[in-house]
Amino acid sequence: MNKLIILFVLLSQIVFAQTKQMSLEDAVYGRYSYLMPKSINGFVWKNDAVFTQIADSALVAETVKKAERSVVLTLEELNTITGAQLRNFPTYKWLKNGMLQINSANRYAVIDSEQKQVVYQIMLPKAAANAVFCEEGKFVTFTKGDDLYLAFSNGDVKQITTDGGNGIVNGQTVHRNEFGISGGIFTSPKGNYVAFYRKDESMVHDYPLVDFMAREAEYVPVKYPMAGLKSHHVTLGVYNIESGETTFLKTGEPLDHFLTNVAWSPDEKQIYMAELNREQNHMQLNCYAVATGDRMKTLFEEESDKYVEPLYPIQFSKANPNDFYYLSRNDGWFHVYKYNIDGTLLKQITKGEWEVTRIIGFDKDEKNMFVEGTLESPLEKHIYKVQLKSGEVTKLSSTTGIHRGALSPNGTYLADKWNAKEVFGKTDLISSKGTLIRNLFEAEDPLKDYQLGENSLVTLKTADGETDLYGRLIKPVNFDPNKKYPVVVYVYGGPHSQLVNKGWHNGARWWQYYMASQGYLAFTLDNRGTLNRGRDFETAIHRQLGVFETEDQMQGIEYLKSLPYVDTDRIGVHGWSYGGFMTLNLKLKYPEVFKVGVAGGPVVDWSLYEVMYGERYMDTPQENPEGYKTADMTSYVENLEGKLMLIHGVQDETVVMQHSMKFLRECVKQNKQVDFFAYPIHEHNVRGKDRVHLMTKVSQYFFGNL
Repeated sequence: MNKLIILFVLLSQIVFAQTKQMSLEDAVYGRYSYLMPKSINGFVWKNDAVFTQIADSALVAETVKKAERSVVLTLEELNTITGAQLRNFPTYKWLKNGMLQINSANRYAVIDSEQKQVVYQIMLPKAAANAVFCEEGKFVTFTKGDDLYLAFSNGDVKQITTDGGNGIVNGQTVHRNEFGISGGIFTSPKGNYVAFYRKDESMVHDYPLVDFMAREAEYVPVKYPMAGLKSHHVTLGVYNIESGETTFLKTGEPLDHFLTNVAWSPDEKQIYMAELNREQNHMQLNCYAVATGDRMKTLFEEESDKYVEPLYPIQFSKANPNDFYYLSRNDGWFHVYKYNIDGTLLKQITKGEWEVTRIIGFDKDEKNMFVEGTLESPLEKHIYKVQLKSGEVTKLSSTTGIHRGALSPNGTYLADKWNAKEVFGKTDLISSKGTLIRNLFEAEDPLKDYQLGENSLVTLKTADGETDLYGRLIKPVNFDPNKKYPVVVYVYGGPHSQLVNKGWHNGARWWQYYMASQGYLAFTLDNRGTLNRGRDFETAIHRQLGVFETEDQMQGIEYLKSLPYVDTDRIGVHGWSYGGFMTLNLKLKYPEVFKVGVAGGPVVDWSLYEVMYGERYMDTPQENPEGYKTADMTSYVENLEGKLMLIHGVQDETVVMQHSMKFLRECVKQNKQVDFFAYPIHEHNVRGKDRVHLMTKVSQYFFGNL
């Protein structure tokens, strides 16, 4: 009897604790701050026996075998020896020589952590950006304005380029961050050279943006290459630090092709680079001589009747510097291939209808490779060991969820950082055989006091019944199956996205929980064109954006209509960017289904979108006029019924305001009523404290109209 009383009390406490309702402020601010699970902070392998992390304002080391902890360096000690005034321990890494390198703001310091002494510091000017540290050369490459500079450990600063400005940009990202590009500086392995992008966008139209916050509104143009129009020209320069000379690779014509996946040979004599034609259907992996800039050879080519999208540079073998590994979708799925420098394919290492999403690394003798991938399910990511000789795959992560691995230098151990639907965040130490050594960190549930709607995954089929589609449904708080509830569909639907998975809360946004707390069903579906499903699933949308995506989303609607607790007369849809485009597709093509829509930063006309992304999926307007016409949302304004709001950032450089203006003008011409709100000073999305204003506006639009 006493046990039953105790159990009743415990259950009562749990029920009582979970009565807090999620506010809009919680949904907006909390998702990335106080309602985000804590994680192990700054985990880095020092060597194969020791790892470090940041804890209690100090860098702490821990041994793998005995779990012995020791303080490497406190924040107070760091500030004392560097002369900094840091409030938090900064980003750091362990160098090959055992020294500690930290960087914060414009300070780069190399520290002997045992002696607690600074070996050298490099201070960058306040205007420095895009900084890249080179351990071997003891320098930092950075940009200031549109030119490139070197700052050395002896205090010297050298300017590498002098032609920046007036449409010339050096050392920065190019091709609008497509093709896996995230930077424009590539330091050679031994630190003798710096390769860098040089972008000439002088031929690209100055797109008009206006700063309305100035005393007199100011014209602040940006370069925006639109589909089918002139695109910028990119070359790759190689700066020789000893001679002070720059050699540009002779990448030839046409000048508007794409250069990406830059990789140095281990001996610094060659640069390997993926080159893609503007049509994006033919890729060459080319090798260039560093000394002359001449093209030495084309190792291999990839072609497609749709598009080729190189995303990853080659990785040279440490066991044999004449071999390299390449991650490609050549057979329809991202897999690892091994080549030699003559371009001969030695072996396809991984195979099957699953995606390798990342190469983590190799063991000491390079007999095994460690990767992350989707072998279990496209809704999960796991850590795998792949025997290079046989191709045998062994799953090392043991639990359903989203796993990410950090491999020790010799490949003996991994830190497995993972989460799952009800696992808020764990980091486990495992051996390279998959044996759990111990748990390093387990987060507390930041939502434990909140009453949340039931969150479940659903599997549907495409209209032809051939392909699985994955969705997520969140039910209202205090759900009553005998009631009828309105639905808000949250959609994105574009390439490189995946909104539904088996991670924490199945990948849900907290705003969806907020809407559930207000009595709404919240539904999301990943349609064809989205991530981790293979080439055919993604490229089905080629030349006809919005067609198959909308068809798949309507399969989700049919599922919702089959549920007895769905009020089929009260279905709304909201999305941003590609999701704004999809919101318009759904609202305008199925006005009888969607009572309310809120489209944020929507693509209205793909001919107004940029070259690299737009032409990959649609070709040019000249080549595909029917496809562009079909995907132009102004073509469907005549269907507009119910309530629709467009929201746009005034300074948007991704989906320019022209999209919304064109749509609004068509609504006026056809005497269709539509609501519109603009966010001054904001770019493609509304961030910071103003985001609460945005999501209040979105939410209230549904409250008042759905």
